[in-house]
Amino acid sequence: MTDDLLARHRAVLPSWVTTYYGDDAIELVSGSGRRVTDGSGRTYLDFFGGVLTTMLGHDIPEVREAVERQLATGIVHSSTLYLIRQQVELAEKIARLSGIPDARVFFTNSGTEANEAALLCATNHRRSHQILAIRNSYHGRTFGAMAVTGHRSWSASGLSPLTVSWLPSGDRLRGRMAGLSDAEHVDAAVEDLREVLATTTAGDVAALIAEPIQGVGGFVHGPDGLLGALKKELDNHGILLISDEVQTGWGRTGDHFWGYQAHDVVPDLITFAKGIGNGFALAGVVGRADLLNAVPGTSFSTFGGNPVATAAGNAVLDYVLSHDLQANARRVGTILLDGLRAAAADSPIVAEVRGRGLMIAFELTRPGTTEPDPAATLRVFDECRKRGLLVGKGGLYGNVIRMGPPLTLTEEEAREGLDILVAAIREIDKPERA
Repeated sequence: MTDDLLARHRAVLPSWVTTYYGDDAIELVSGSGRRVTDGSGRTYLDFFGGVLTTMLGHDIPEVREAVERQLATGIVHSSTLYLIRQQVELAEKIARLSGIPDARVFFTNSGTEANEAALLCATNHRRSHQILAIRNSYHGRTFGAMAVTGHRSWSASGLSPLTVSWLPSGDRLRGRMAGLSDAEHVDAAVEDLREVLATTTAGDVAALIAEPIQGVGGFVHGPDGLLGALKKELDNHGILLISDEVQTGWGRTGDHFWGYQAHDVVPDLITFAKGIGNGFALAGVVGRADLLNAVPGTSFSTFGGNPVATAAGNAVLDYVLSHDLQANARRVGTILLDGLRAAAADSPIVAEVRGRGLMIAFELTRPGTTEPDPAATLRVFDECRKRGLLVGKGGLYGNVIRMGPPLTLTEEEAREGLDILVAAIREIDKPERA
């Protein structure tokens, strides 16, 4: 049945809508907590959460009941031309939690749309279509979001509605930042920013858009305080800071509720998505009132912030806060990070373990080098599945195993997943050691 579904998928969807595991693609037919079951009846521990989206896990009663209550009213859609109580209540919570004074919130359906909305606000406010972006970044698949994506495999077009100048990523293994201390890294990044502003822009740049931790880029990130140091230079020129928190928001990093909070800075605009809906399509941008109000035309959203999605969003956010999932992400993430770093010390193919909280990755290279090894990565990836664990892949060179388990992950489940990860690494290590 799964093979037939794969054939049907390939017959009607574009070739670039790929699936994990190639000809062995799986259909997930049920889920509970941190576990999912495929069409053949096999159950897996889920360490990827639908690309960091099922943030609470699967079949959470509080979320299901909130959605069912909304469905029972008979109103599943109205558009923003009418008042939506669930939307207003969620916007109030997000505005309060954002750290931005006098904040306004606009809801969309996806992180891509959220980033488009942030770019729209910033460029209108600054009357400039010049943007600063980070190499190795990913901000979405639409025209504007793709223009500020610094990851070639995700850039489907060289055409752009924006003039973009690029800043270095936080990669510590290779590139100009390799081998630098935190302080040296920050100083070099600020100096690079000054040079870019002086050379490749016309001066009136609208904004810098940056992920505190690069998601698709393989969970690469710079030192704490980096965005704050860059913002001081941006402020000298009136340039705005957009923090793309699509993957880093809602306490996932453990140490902070938002990724930007590691950087001694408050962004002008924050984009969010993924986990806030726990699988329902919900995203948006929160920012200063003068920026959100800078869009001159009349506008609305047909589906963004609809009653069902925001009912789910309210239940998700309430659950995150009442169960202190940020603290759980820190505690359980430490088990995984410490265990993986211990395993990496004895593995010639694991070059780096990185991340925070329950946003964790490790990079695989050829032994004794920084040369990416996507073939070994694919083998580890497949080995995890064989042993009952679902993980993700990423990185600029396709050589990073990345994980974003639900924030409800237990310590027992973390150790179970860790055992599988270590066993998979050691299994792939064997040919290298022979």
